[in-house]
Amino acid sequence: MNWITNYVRPRINSMFGKRDIPENLWIKCPETGEMVFHKELEDNLWVIPSSGYHMKIPVDARLKSFFDENWYERLKLPSVPQDPLKFRDVKRYTDRLKEYRNKTGLDDSVVVALGSVEQVPVVVACHDFTFMGGSLGMAAGEAIITGIMKAIEFERPFIMFAASGGARMQEGILSLMQLPRTTAALDMLREKGLPYIVVLTNPTTGGVSASYAMLGDIHIAEPGAVIGFAGKRVIEQTIREKLPENFQTAEYLQDHGMVDMVVARHDLRPTIARILRILLKLPPSSETAQPDDADMPEDGGPKRLPATADQPAAA
Repeated sequence: MNWITNYVRPRINSMFGKRDIPENLWIKCPETGEMVFHKELEDNLWVIPSSGYHMKIPVDARLKSFFDENWYERLKLPSVPQDPLKFRDVKRYTDRLKEYRNKTGLDDSVVVALGSVEQVPVVVACHDFTFMGGSLGMAAGEAIITGIMKAIEFERPFIMFAASGGARMQEGILSLMQLPRTTAALDMLREKGLPYIVVLTNPTTGGVSASYAMLGDIHIAEPGAVIGFAGKRVIEQTIREKLPENFQTAEYLQDHGMVDMVVARHDLRPTIARILRILLKLPPSSETAQPDDADMPEDGGPKRLPATADQPAAA
């Protein structure tokens, strides 16, 4: 045994050798190519500081930045059959679900949360695009319907942050059935006179854009978000015409009346709070303190949700 070769050299290499560096330490702006330090991007709500390009934001970061005091409660969601069609492509659907659950820490692509926005209690459903492209399946549909029912029960506005590639093909017709189911639930919300606000993020496409994402009382979009049903290339090949350069962007849809307003991510919270106070006929937040239950309106105003054991706080 050579003491220098087998012991000294490995010790020296371990001290001065190449160290592993996280691959996502620097993030490239898709618009300008600029490299941005990941911590700077996180502190800026995943918006490129120089160009204003809106990157995809993790669902937990979005919810914390949206709710008062960065606090919210995750709603416990009902379970659904995992693989009703026994679907398999290059891998089994159950294995694919397990992979994304380990990767994201989520059960499925939609999270429902309870909290308040500038003292207005709300229910929020949020797609996470990193979970199978935010696709809509039975679990996501059940999550949205559960959130709507909770909003009806406690007389709260319902807010949807949409980001999806559409219906989940691994569940076939069962995923498409979530379109009429969520639509019917929204009709119940509307009958109660409760506001439904949709925030369209990048991208919102497919069956999601053909159902609940386009049924809001107010439609808000983040800058540059791609919004539409079929892709631009598919449409061009079908109609054999060249489409405008900014076709299916948030700004294009606003110009053509499909979106009410385009709002930067930093301004979403105060904008939505202001809209809710107008719709609910509440005084401006600067003129009110934290309301008590006795001060809340009895004819359709939001009520506080009492704490329950089956609603664990978010991490």
